[in-house]
Amino acid sequence: MRAQGIELSEQAIHSCVASGLSVFQEDIDTGLSECSDGSFDFVILNQTFQQVRRPVFVLKEALRVGRKTIVGFPNFVNASARFQLFFRGKVPVTNALPYEWYDTPNLHFLSISDFTEYCHSRSIEIDDSVFIGKNKKVRLLPNLLAEIGIFLLQSK
Repeated sequence: MRAQGIELSEQAIHSCVASGLSVFQEDIDTGLSECSDGSFDFVILNQTFQQVRRPVFVLKEALRVGRKTIVGFPNFVNASARFQLFFRGKVPVTNALPYEWYDTPNLHFLSISDFTEYCHSRSIEIDDSVFIGKNKKVRLLPNLLAEIGIFLLQSK
């Protein structure tokens, strides 16, 4: 098996190379123009999708160059976040959302329901999904109880 990563931060690139990982410097927001259609079995966007400036474009590019795409992101509307917003009146800080409002890298605040609805409206096939909350799978009411959603996607 062979893997290749994309990273923007020079410091993170040095760290990856020091760990023996193959990585090149590129801004995923500008696309994957160096990659041909279907050139990868999987493209993984884990904990990055909510941080890119152009998520629609990034997902389209990932689906173009990968036969399958895995997207994982924090569910910004889980019960813990809702509780903090409602009772504390403050932007939530949770295990899945560990940043204060002033230093978060997150640009897009999405829920599991938002993402599922988006995929259906764009004819993106969800092959599988798993939802995680408090280090265990969530099977019931994932939009409320899960902290993280992970989706296996492909173009229809």
